[in-house]
Amino acid sequence: MGVAAALQFRVYDRSGKEVFAVDMNSLIAQYGYLALLIGSLAEGETITLLGGVAAHQGLLKFPLVVLAVALGGIIGDQLLYFLGRRFGYRLLRRFGRHRSKIRRASKLIQRRPWLFVIGSRFMYGFRLLGPVLIGASRLPPAVFLPLNILGALLWALIFTSLGYLGGEVIGPLLHHLDHHLKHLIWLALAVVVVLALRWWLKRRHRED
Repeated sequence: MGVAAALQFRVYDRSGKEVFAVDMNSLIAQYGYLALLIGSLAEGETITLLGGVAAHQGLLKFPLVVLAVALGGIIGDQLLYFLGRRFGYRLLRRFGRHRSKIRRASKLIQRRPWLFVIGSRFMYGFRLLGPVLIGASRLPPAVFLPLNILGALLWALIFTSLGYLGGEVIGPLLHHLDHHLKHLIWLALAVVVVLALRWWLKRRHRED
């Protein structure tokens, strides 16, 4: 747990005397799941990756990270879905620059609703727009809810695992680095993974 033990924030005066200290381990352990839930209500890939890193460091439990992130994703997408059902295509007109994407997505919802509901979480540009479009398409709530739950669990498991594996592979290399530098490296790695995955999904979406 050498990496976890280094998660401290300290403030010193000019003489070098410590005047303030925060144990980041305790903060993450106490509020981590709530932060994950709130952060995953919208686009939560980065915070989910960091949750996986925290699970690898022993600050959070892996299954609870997955559940917290999945729950946040379920709640967020349900709210967006009902917004789509309530306001329909009037709301979608605000996304005018995505008109061609919306047309293609609408056709996919009609043909394979299960594929779009689950896959929209992983599609570039549809993380927030997707549930609104699904609601506007009048897909029944009884169909959307179980697919939303399944998609959220799959999404949470994949991104939490990526964060966890990142900690497994790179954590030992960071053990002796300054903890501020470590935080920046973790953040940079998380961003790179998210961007790479979104690029790949966008390319697949264009091919389809």
